[in-house]
Amino acid sequence: MGRPREFDLDRVLGAALDVFWAKGYEGTTMADLTAATGLKPGSVYAAFGSKAGMFSQVLDRYEESVFRYARDAIGEPTVRGVIRHWLEGVARATTGPDTPPGCLLVHGALAAGDGAASIRAELARRRDSGERFLVARLERARAEGDLPASVDPRAAAGYIFALSSGLAVEAAGGADRERLLRTVELTLHRLPWE
Repeated sequence: MGRPREFDLDRVLGAALDVFWAKGYEGTTMADLTAATGLKPGSVYAAFGSKAGMFSQVLDRYEESVFRYARDAIGEPTVRGVIRHWLEGVARATTGPDTPPGCLLVHGALAAGDGAASIRAELARRRDSGERFLVARLERARAEGDLPASVDPRAAAGYIFALSSGLAVEAAGGADRERLLRTVELTLHRLPWE
């Protein structure tokens, strides 16, 4: 029987999330992780198997906390409400006062080289999962008559995801929340299918 963990998993994953979010997967070193979490390298490997294993659990935490806005958006009663909640959620999440700018799922993949192909694939899989989640909601909206029958839900979800990624890149480049929210308002002023 192995020794029980002698650390607070929630605290460690929170600290690792901040580092990975700020530096990306490849930009984060084991020294960064040990400094942020207070764990020794051996403890990181014992608990997570590898840096990639830790990153995977960090992504789970990110989706459960930061990406929560997506689950909340899906509950909105109208397509316009879904899009507003989703894009405003992106603007808030990527410009938080206590978090790094940008989106871990977007710029984490952009900064991954050939040695991290599996990480890029994991990030793409998670983004695709989020997009499928939105497609399902838009399909329901089309069936209910809230989205015109001529609009392909996959294309509409792709449009929203492209806007989301653009907002995240803008935030990572220094755009503040007010600028992003103005972009959201402009988007909602006239959606392409209206």
